[in-house]
Amino acid sequence: MLILIAAAAMAALVLLRVDRLLWSMIGAALMLGAAGYAWQGSPTLPANPARPEALRVADDPSLVDLRERMLGRFTADAAYLIASDAMARSGDRRSAVRAILGGLNRYPRSLMLWTGLGTALATHDGNMLSPPALFAFRQAIRIAPEHPAPLFFLGLAYVRANDYPAARQAWAKALALCPEGASYRRDIAVRLDLLDRLLATQGPQ
Repeated sequence: MLILIAAAAMAALVLLRVDRLLWSMIGAALMLGAAGYAWQGSPTLPANPARPEALRVADDPSLVDLRERMLGRFTADAAYLIASDAMARSGDRRSAVRAILGGLNRYPRSLMLWTGLGTALATHDGNMLSPPALFAFRQAIRIAPEHPAPLFFLGLAYVRANDYPAARQAWAKALALCPEGASYRRDIAVRLDLLDRLLATQGPQ
């Protein structure tokens, strides 16, 4: 294939009547490219199109729906969270965090934004529950200690960090705080049941 490319390039030089003084420079560029391919090329590997960072980030619409049922949607602070979601889907995790921080400048006691900030920071830090993410969740819990949302999303962050016992503790508290008639109570109960089954397969911790 490299020989064919070189022959086609030479034919193009002749047909296009490129000045012979430039042939050596063009030939050197072709040889450099061929040498680089021979050194690093892997023609036997199967094709694998590049995937943007956004495709590697779990984008679960059911979690967005659950969050909106727990915390609301048509509020002034929700606009910042919606913007953050859009940035996270595009793979720009840093801007996703900044969008929520901008909202907290205007609404410093927003339960929704502090909860969202905890999730955004955990995602930004590689699905690890870093101290800043944990601080954000705890701030949300301080603002609304009787609301299940901060504890549920804290548990979700623990799940993504593979700390299942801590996730189980947070989700159990979240379920206990859910009102009996809440539309999201069953969602939390189902996830807690699945987590219990997973923990049962792992044996004593």
